[in-house]
Amino acid sequence: QKVHVLPQTVLYIADAETFSGHEEGHEQKKARKRNSKETAIALEKLLPKRCQVLGLVTPGIVVTPMGSSSNQPQEIEEGEAGFALLFPKIDGVKIHTFHFSKDLKNRVFDESKFAEAGLKNNPDLRVVLLFGYNSWKSGATRFLHQIVNPLNEKSIILAGGQVESFTSLTSENNNAQPGDACGVVGLAFSGPQIQSATVLLDQDVADERTAEAAMQRLKAANIPERNTIGFMFACVGRGYRHYKTKRNMEADAFRKFFPNVPLFGFFGHGEIGCDRIVTGNFVLRECNDIKDDLLHGYTTVMTLIHLGSTK
Repeated sequence: QKVHVLPQTVLYIADAETFSGHEEGHEQKKARKRNSKETAIALEKLLPKRCQVLGLVTPGIVVTPMGSSSNQPQEIEEGEAGFALLFPKIDGVKIHTFHFSKDLKNRVFDESKFAEAGLKNNPDLRVVLLFGYNSWKSGATRFLHQIVNPLNEKSIILAGGQVESFTSLTSENNNAQPGDACGVVGLAFSGPQIQSATVLLDQDVADERTAEAAMQRLKAANIPERNTIGFMFACVGRGYRHYKTKRNMEADAFRKFFPNVPLFGFFGHGEIGCDRIVTGNFVLRECNDIKDDLLHGYTTVMTLIHLGSTK
């Protein structure tokens, strides 16, 4: 296919079976198991060398199929699935990847690393998508708090969740995590034209009515819907099990209120986010001085990111 715009940043997410499934060997009748690193390297060879790449492995996928942003988004909780989002250069918007790994020798996180990653002393920072990996490791939850709490500002949208692992973090440094490490990877979106909002669907959201009420809250943020992308980060315990065997409940509720916004995301092992709005004039909801609780389980976080008006 002819490519008219080269990607500068790529986020791809797939389930574990896609990354470590079986492939047929040419010389061997017996199929061999793919290595996730092999798959990641093969994917990255398809992309420009200077492209920032972040790849995640998750238990399930939320994807809007190609063809049109108004296609019906799908919650794929079982079976092989994946997607890639290719972000070109966008005037007035900077997107960059980051990675913080837990130092096994030091219990205190060096917060100067935030500034190095563009997450502090950056007045244009609007949205940070965070993904914790190896969350079952000892100290992983404490480390995630050390990352999330200092970033918990009313002027920044934080959203994301706990994934099984990450397979790529930019082709330049090829920085894959050791098997015994835990940490946080993510994408930061900076630019004065960016607008964003998140809503949290807690455990009480358990039917069509309450799911649609949450989407009405997101709609009330009045985020422009042209040149906007939606993200859904849900607990593996939600989906059709939570909604008493009714599938695609939350994705369908999103599509009802946002018919032309593509939705992507995953089912994971914990969620990051809260109800929050960030717009150009920073008229935010009143929250007193109490910090929002951002780490959850058995919830869903819905996010809108508007990248500015297209010319």
